[in-house]
Parts: sequence; structure tokens; C-alpha cells
Amino acid sequence: MSAAPDPELILSQIAVGDRLPDLGYDVTATTVVLGALASRDWRPMHHDKDFAVERNGTRDIFLNTPNQAAWFERFLTDWTGPHGRLGRMTFRMLGSVFPGDTMVLSGVVDEVTVDATGCGWVGIDVTLSVDGDVKTTCDARVAVPVATDDNPWTRTGTRWQPS
Repeated sequence: MSAAPDPELILSQIAVGDRLPDLGYDVTATTVVLGALASRDWRPMHHDKDFAVERNGTRDIFLNTPNQAAWFERFLTDWTGPHGRLGRMTFRMLGSVFPGDTMVLSGVVDEVTVDATGCGWVGIDVTLSVDGDVKTTCDARVAVPVATDDNPWTRTGTRWQPS
């Protein structure tokens, strides 16, 4: 049996105040519609521009909640690598993200801990902004390996306590 590959990031490499690399993405109508489709959100404000503008009073169709959640998860796991495991994520949408916007996800580490089971945890404050205007704030807690031979994905039962 071959050894498991080393994780890309371990807890000792992370400190409070560390900034995650920004993730910028040019949002298109396809981005919005496919996100709504993937989450089975058939509400017309996420695929019908006339409805969104005339009925909702918005400038265009806009990203739905599960689509934004997926972008936050991608942002976090792009940083942690394959052994990062999302434990908890809460976010608050403050404004809409429309086609034509360039959304930028950025994050700062606000906590680095090890729980009673030996699992390493990183708290991260994440923001999704468009042209410097914060559209969504997110508080996330991600499990990361405490050593090169650790993998949070192997934790089950009482060894996995994400809250």
C-alpha cells in the first residue's frame, strides 16, 4: 500500500491574520443560471431578466444563495487543498451579484485551534465584493491537517466535531 500524499497545507503553516489569496471571477448570465439550475432553484429572478427587472426591481438576474455558498466553499478549499474539510459556514447577503460584475472573494484567518479530539481548525472571515462594495460576508470554520499524515476527511463519529 502506498503512502497518502502530503496535504498542501498543515495547521502549523497558518497564523491569525494570514490573508488568503483573492479569487476574482467575472460573473456572466451563464454563471447565474447554471448555479440556479444546479441547486434546482427555479425562481425566475435567477434566470428571467424581464421578471427580475420588472417584478423584483433589480437591474438583472442575480446569484442565488446556494450558488454563493458554492463559491465560498471553492474559495476555501482552493486555499486548503484536498485535505481541507469545511466544518461550518454562515453568511449574510448584503447585496446582489449580477452578470457583468467581477466578484472578488477575500479572506483573513481569525482563529487557529486544535480541538479535544486533535482536529486542527481554522476560522476565516470571508467577504465577497464587487468593485470594493461588500455584497456578502461569511464566517467559516475549516478543518485542516495538523501534520502531514493527518487527514480531516478520515475523521468520523466523536472524532469529527465541526461546531
